[in-house]
Amino acid sequence: MSSASSTVRARDLNIPFRGQPGTLNAITDVSGVSVGHTTIIADTPHIIRTGVTAILPRGRDMTPTFAAWYSLNGNGEMTGTAWIEESGFLEGPIGLTNTNSVGIVRDTIIAWQLERNLKRQDQFFWSLPVVAETYDGFLNDINGFHVKPEHVFAALDNATSGTIAEGGVGGGTGMVCHEFKGGIGTSSRYMQTEHGDFTVGVLVQANYGKREYLTIAGVPVGQYLLDEPPFKTSSTIPPGSGSIIVVLATDAPLLPHQLKRLTRRIPMGLAHLGSIATHSSGDIFIAFSTANPQADQPDAIAHLQMLPNGVMNPLFEATIDATEEAIVNALVAGRPMTGINGSSVPALPHHRVRDLLRQHGR
Repeated sequence: MSSASSTVRARDLNIPFRGQPGTLNAITDVSGVSVGHTTIIADTPHIIRTGVTAILPRGRDMTPTFAAWYSLNGNGEMTGTAWIEESGFLEGPIGLTNTNSVGIVRDTIIAWQLERNLKRQDQFFWSLPVVAETYDGFLNDINGFHVKPEHVFAALDNATSGTIAEGGVGGGTGMVCHEFKGGIGTSSRYMQTEHGDFTVGVLVQANYGKREYLTIAGVPVGQYLLDEPPFKTSSTIPPGSGSIIVVLATDAPLLPHQLKRLTRRIPMGLAHLGSIATHSSGDIFIAFSTANPQADQPDAIAHLQMLPNGVMNPLFEATIDATEEAIVNALVAGRPMTGINGSSVPALPHHRVRDLLRQHGR
């Protein structure tokens, strides 16, 4: 069992990716975005491999952001999406956790906002938090309900705008991706356009996919890694089942319908890696823009900026590329983990991936 996040990232293995990353190559390259993790690992009296990840679009500033969401396959949960679809706004933090802890994380986000007095002073307080999940019951005692309010408070309070730990941390602690250790991964793309310089950042909680389908930089590496130690689980859920949550942030001035367009490009990054969005997979995505901070005016006309639809192609490309790299970063950061009922999952073998890419001219 391992809880450590690796400092090795996909580019350290000379994996080629399109596009120019931001300074941190992380969602926190979008100014104002903060991320915090709480990782919960124990062996007694229960086998616990779980946690919470919090994404704060503007740090502790609860000013709403334009947002949109999209479900590629809806065998999963993301709360608060009905109001995002109706209003076009995300009005607070995003939480990521395991399937059975969505409720406690959602309720605790409200309690945290109240206790920290993080509410807009010009309005009465109410909140419909966004919390999404993937299933960590392959490795974690998921029915033990081990995520508690103090874990959620810690993730929110410790959220920072700097480097983000990846792999088996936070909500990604017990996750499995392409039958290797998965979890949290992040990446970003910086682009210069005639209308300004913009950043797209992506954070994933990756818990999906068959090993044989794994493709990296166009090379079907998974087919060559079938002899690696297998993913062992007592679960009756078929191998390759699972889910992925993708959170996208940008500082480009986009309206909700344009952010929806970005969420619909996220699956193209998944497809590059070999995802087929299986029947039992919850592939759910959310995007927000930190531009237009005065958009949500309670009783006045808002004067907005909007990038022309016809110049969004660089953002589409950035979305696809950052999604792809974020997932590979999650895999590269993964460390072998043992879990409940003798389950175990190996890490992606770095040296073999590097050798396979070299053999295929990549």
